[in-house]
Amino acid sequence: MGTRAVLQVFERYQKERVAFVSAIAELSKSPQAVVDCGALEGLVTCLEEFDPAVKEAACYTLGYVAGHSPELAQQVVDAGAVVLLVLCVQEPELSLKRVAASALSDIAKHTPELAQAVVDAGAVAYLAPLILKQEPKLKRQVCCALAQIAKHSVDMAEVVVEAEVFPKILTCLKFPDELVRKHAATVVREVAKHTPELAQLVVGAGGVGALVDYVGSTKGNTRLPGIMALGYIAAFTETLALSVIAEKGLVPLVAALSEEAEDHMKSATAWALGQLGRHTPDHAKAVADTGVLPLLVTLENDTHSSEDLKGKCRKALKAIVAKLTFMPALDALVHRQLPESIMKMVLEQVGKVLANDPSGRAQFVHSGGLAAVQQMGEAPGTALREAVEIINSNYPEEIVHYYSPGYSQQLLQKLDAMSSGSSAVAVN
Repeated sequence: MGTRAVLQVFERYQKERVAFVSAIAELSKSPQAVVDCGALEGLVTCLEEFDPAVKEAACYTLGYVAGHSPELAQQVVDAGAVVLLVLCVQEPELSLKRVAASALSDIAKHTPELAQAVVDAGAVAYLAPLILKQEPKLKRQVCCALAQIAKHSVDMAEVVVEAEVFPKILTCLKFPDELVRKHAATVVREVAKHTPELAQLVVGAGGVGALVDYVGSTKGNTRLPGIMALGYIAAFTETLALSVIAEKGLVPLVAALSEEAEDHMKSATAWALGQLGRHTPDHAKAVADTGVLPLLVTLENDTHSSEDLKGKCRKALKAIVAKLTFMPALDALVHRQLPESIMKMVLEQVGKVLANDPSGRAQFVHSGGLAAVQQMGEAPGTALREAVEIINSNYPEEIVHYYSPGYSQQLLQKLDAMSSGSSAVAVN
């Protein structure tokens, strides 16, 4: 065969390859059709082609099919695609690495079993080093894949950790590309949420400081995984919660609760604040000192707040108040319009604190708190009377009467009676 004939054959192959890539791209718009026509096996075979463009098209289509549903993802796995996708991750072409990582992510995201298939193929060991690459689109997909694996179980999170992702992943929290930062924060969240030990590992790697900076420098949904990661870390133990407080994590959380417009963002932030304040009186005071409790009350009472946001604010308030012994913060809540269930908890906590705080008793009187409590106790049908009586037991009976709503009227009646008596004596 002459040179010209060889060139013609090669040219024809190139044209057919382009036509094939175009057909694959078209097929991917209908995932079920790809499976129904038996094309999966052919696509998997394409992953072994020497031409990177063919491999890339096959990766793209397999990922699109797998991402559609757990059932379709399982068929992609059963067709033998995972091992070959991992080999594609190891190829030198960055675009091929990216699309292969994306396909593995689309498989792993659905169920623990599918994620386990990705882990068993050794994907994590080849994905983890790629987080240091500077190509933004590749970093996005690699971080996303690691997060989709880590989220399912403790064992899978440990596989990600053992691939020496920390502390390297934390550098991605400051990467210029917004999606890289978000996916990296998601990896941290999905690792930290499982156990105190994994949360401690994140803390030990410098993760809290990095997350605090991240939450403080981002807005909107990009902020969400960082907020939740701090909440998960704080939830486990008082020591871990204290590490968040010590790194000034309350400041960006309070800012997020105030600044964010979406209710789901506020809900996540309220939940995280509740996790930080629920451990000890010191934790509760640290949260109260930020001045965020009135904001939680406002959001809980706002008719425009979603039911989820109201519930998260209510739970956070209850968790914090249950540990709060800082009288000025409790006093401030007494003067707010609170749902009866929360006010009851506030008053019960006030009663406990006053029993052991003589100076706080005088302060509570001077602030008008005792008078406000008497009005609550006199309200018809109130469920607060028992809590009010416990507070009153910390004061002499004369003081309680003095600040009762009807006391001034009683004095006036006595004065009128005395005046009437004096007039009668004068007439006689």
